[in-house]
Amino acid sequence: MLHIIVSAAVGIIGLIGVSFLVRGILKADPGNELMQKLSKSIQAGARTFLLTEYKVVAIVVILVAIFLSLAPFFGQGVQVNWQTALAFVVGVCGSALAGWIAMSIATRTNGRTTQAARSGLGRALNLSFSAGAVTGLSIVCVAFLGLVIISLVFKGKSVIVNGYAMGASLMALFARAGGGIYTKGADMGADLVGKVEEGIPEDDPRNAGVIADNVGDNVGDVAGLGADLLESYVESIIATLAIAASMVLISSSYRPLSYLPFYLASWGIISSLIGIAWIKGVRIKDPQSRLNSGTYLGAILMIAGSFFIIRYLGIAYENYSVLGPFWAIIAGVISGLVIGEVSVYYTSSKYKPVKDLANSCQSGPAVMVVSGLALGMHSTLIPVVVVAAATLIGFLVAGMYGVAIAALGMLSILGITLAVDSYGPVADNAGGIAEMAHLPPEVRQVTDKLDAVGNTTAAIGKGFAIGSAAFAALGLMTAYRATINSLSSHPFSLSLADPKLIAGLLVGGMVPYLYGSMLARGVGRVASGVVEEVRRQFKEIPGLMEGKGRADPSQCVNIAAQGALKNMMLPGILAIIFPIGIGFFLGPVALGGFLVGSLVTGLQLGIQTANSGAAMDNAKKYIEEGNLGGKGSYAHKASVIGDTVGDPLKDTVGPSINILIKLMAVISLVLAPVFVIFH
Repeated sequence: MLHIIVSAAVGIIGLIGVSFLVRGILKADPGNELMQKLSKSIQAGARTFLLTEYKVVAIVVILVAIFLSLAPFFGQGVQVNWQTALAFVVGVCGSALAGWIAMSIATRTNGRTTQAARSGLGRALNLSFSAGAVTGLSIVCVAFLGLVIISLVFKGKSVIVNGYAMGASLMALFARAGGGIYTKGADMGADLVGKVEEGIPEDDPRNAGVIADNVGDNVGDVAGLGADLLESYVESIIATLAIAASMVLISSSYRPLSYLPFYLASWGIISSLIGIAWIKGVRIKDPQSRLNSGTYLGAILMIAGSFFIIRYLGIAYENYSVLGPFWAIIAGVISGLVIGEVSVYYTSSKYKPVKDLANSCQSGPAVMVVSGLALGMHSTLIPVVVVAAATLIGFLVAGMYGVAIAALGMLSILGITLAVDSYGPVADNAGGIAEMAHLPPEVRQVTDKLDAVGNTTAAIGKGFAIGSAAFAALGLMTAYRATINSLSSHPFSLSLADPKLIAGLLVGGMVPYLYGSMLARGVGRVASGVVEEVRRQFKEIPGLMEGKGRADPSQCVNIAAQGALKNMMLPGILAIIFPIGIGFFLGPVALGGFLVGSLVTGLQLGIQTANSGAAMDNAKKYIEEGNLGGKGSYAHKASVIGDTVGDPLKDTVGPSINILIKLMAVISLVLAPVFVIFH
């Protein structure tokens, strides 16, 4: 019971910290009347989209909850029931609430950051980072408190608690897919007409697609990313709890293994709070160094604290050392930092890969796109090796439990890592407002510096999300295997001599590609609609290009929103149907193979698409800084095309595949008792 009390207290402390940050943000100067109007229009667009998205998702949630409630009819002894369904609904609501809080604060901070930029880089960084910290802390604390409540009410029953993770995962899938289609459809449409056809600057108020683009940043890169990492965080804890529950069945002396995840997550929140306070208080002029210092401090505190927590609990099981879980945690934390730094190397304009990619733009857009895709493929090497090494270390030092605890180690300081990442969209919006409000050039220079750092932190965030997805999925698969073994009288094994396993592997390996293609096509459809509308307004509104007429952004916002909602449904539903169908028709072994196949291809595809797109984006920005002829040059025009191709890869396909592999794994874990009874 002590672990529940401590966890609840820490979660509440985290939310108190959020309230202080929000208070400081809302006290800041919101700027002049035009800036406030632009900020409110972005906020209104994001709020309307999220409300509509939540209503659409609610239909799917109700159907899934009914299915879970009726699960006992599949056979006597099935433990999935209405309680699992209730936990599932709570998980959905927790994820939606966290995304809503993050979006609300981000859209209220953008104009205030623009105003702060008039006083210099330091104040603007401090304000935009506060918004990112609200996102990071609110998502972690809401997710953790929800899990604590579910565990307390249902006395930690793993079958019921797993439903909470499934709900968070389902909401994340729709939030990421819908937000990603929205933001990249609007971004591509606005850029293709404004920058490529008309030759006007980015975020020019004459472009009807600009407001929709700024709205998309908040629904995709704030609410969507937050929901993505929230479910990884929840699932890493729940995978550890599920494995611990199977071990407690062997011996009651292993019960402290069920307490450890709660203590580690609690200390992770404290470490994140200290890291956030450090960033806000330290006097380091370089924004990137300032943000990195807080992340590294949080990681060091997490490692140190976990040592004392594990020693205090004194958990020894089977033939493993008491400190086995500690070494697994170190492997998880370090692997997360390494994957983030590798992502920076391949996507930052400071380093050779992006500079070489920018040079390729001088040969035309086709060469740039091919080179960008090749860069992304090459970037999969180190992250995959790191994930594989950390998995082996976790298993060697603490068995299956070590694999799951390594995932928790990587995600334990999510509060600070997500804070550093989530400030980027606020800075991006701030730059757009500066352009649309016709502020002096030096204001845009400050916001551009913040945005450039934001692109680097976003690369870290995406790399972190991909690595954590792989770890969380591995943990869930390990928990799935342990659950099947605890329920079945026959040992569960995955043998390549079993044709059902081979069939599952092949189908699972195909799904990420099918899913990615459907999302990319959705972005293309939305972008086409936005292109036609922006062209129409330039043609039909008198004096628009001369600055005498006024663009109507509401039409583009509506096109992007409706298109995103329409195109996210089928991929989301297929992500639910595939594991359920294979589990019922082919059985647990085939489903195990399916999960392995989806992880193997999904991990590579997620890394490749995310890094290809980010590198293309930063190659364009490198040229816009004055290199290789600067803006208006042939190389710049080629880079704009490349960036447009890369946008849906880095912000829609890559991030959504992360959630896909986790959602299918957690559905399999929740329904494992049903599949065992059915077969």
